[in-house]
Amino acid sequence: MAVFTTITDDDARQLLADYDIGSLVSLRGITAGIENTNYFLNTTRGEYVLTIFEVLTHQQLPFYIELMHHLAQRGIPVPSPQTRRDGARIGTLHGKPSAIVSRLPGGYEPEPGIEHCRLIGATLARAHMASADFELSQPNLRGLAWWTHTVPSVLPFLTPDQSAMLQDELAHQQQLDASPAWQSLPLGPAHCDLFRDNVLFAGTNEDPHMGGIIDFYFAGCDRWLFDVAVAVNDWCIHRNNGQLKPELVQAWLQAYASVRPFTAAEREAWPHMLRAAALRFWISRLYDFYLPRPAQTLKPHDPRHFERVLQLRRSEVVPALP
Repeated sequence: MAVFTTITDDDARQLLADYDIGSLVSLRGITAGIENTNYFLNTTRGEYVLTIFEVLTHQQLPFYIELMHHLAQRGIPVPSPQTRRDGARIGTLHGKPSAIVSRLPGGYEPEPGIEHCRLIGATLARAHMASADFELSQPNLRGLAWWTHTVPSVLPFLTPDQSAMLQDELAHQQQLDASPAWQSLPLGPAHCDLFRDNVLFAGTNEDPHMGGIIDFYFAGCDRWLFDVAVAVNDWCIHRNNGQLKPELVQAWLQAYASVRPFTAAEREAWPHMLRAAALRFWISRLYDFYLPRPAQTLKPHDPRHFERVLQLRRSEVVPALP
């Protein structure tokens, strides 16, 4: 359940007075999500999503909100934050930060095929290119520094073999991160959480159309190849065992490269970046599973999935970048 703060119709009418997006038609809570309160907000001028931020503060939000605005202004299909009459895009509701964004069409595809992978691959590349001149900067808050800080807290819950693999992979990624080749990889604002349930498709399964990319609240500045690796590790696998589907990987990467060609350094780094992306989510799922926040209302994901993915990426030959 993602409605932690109850919003009434009168609350919505009062909030809408600060915008020029029409009068209230309907308000309905959204049950998806983990951290924020979300409502579908329909007005006489369009369909929107109202979000009340339960964890992020007014000081933390500008990077995410302004990145979405920046991308939307450049034609990337992302939720477009609405501007208030005072020029701001972040408001306050019940003492908490709030934002209204445009509602994108479609729904998420649990079993993406080749055409879905082509569409999102090209769209992510367009988003990376469009974000290159974004003026705000924030590191990926779930990047290497967080991994290094978090691993000691989850080690007591692991078997000796799990602990050995986790520490060995972390050391491998620390060594890579310090290398000149790694430092040369193209970087910029990245989504950092581009799982299949954060992308919407309209149309049909046989003839999908891009609806858009949602949920930017793990975004940060990171190497763009990391963004690609996170996505491929979720979009292009057999979900039961984490093995890559070569035909989906090829479609995803070729579509991305048709918009932003990969560099020689990225081709060299690719197998290691797939490991980095698996490590990131193994650590975060271990942390959420064994050390959940007291207020967490949803059952955490099973960390064993990304343990299996990491084991595979450390041992298999992965499809090369085009």
